[in-house]
Amino acid sequence: MKDITVQVYKEPGFEDLPIPAYQSEGAAGVDLHAAVESPVDLRPGEFKRVSTGIRIAIPEGFEGQVRPRSGLAGKHGIGVVNSPGTIDSDYRGTVGVILINLGSGIFRITRGMRIAQLVFAPVQKALLVSSQELPESKRNTGGFGSTG
Repeated sequence: MKDITVQVYKEPGFEDLPIPAYQSEGAAGVDLHAAVESPVDLRPGEFKRVSTGIRIAIPEGFEGQVRPRSGLAGKHGIGVVNSPGTIDSDYRGTVGVILINLGSGIFRITRGMRIAQLVFAPVQKALLVSSQELPESKRNTGGFGSTG
């Protein structure tokens, strides 16, 4: 698959923060950094929107998926509320991450901390059509837990 180009704009006041980058050759996502003026405490059970201080231009036909960092989740119980959060290709506002503290202690977010990861993925559009009935399937209307 061919690489895509994503333009990154740093908001004024956050020029010192690195732009998102892959941390290893096989990494699927780039790390997003906290753009906070001063440390922010996230208490157990609390969630807050944390700015990354960047705006991005994702090419048409792709989306950005904001996901938790496994290290923060495993060590501190920090997750992303709407995981994965979607950044549409036509969004040009500041990228924010809604972090939640599912751990037992206060988690301190500091300037430049890697708080989430962003994975770029192709988007397949669907043509939705109204129908009076749907074709039968083996599963049919079986919902949550119906397959074991």
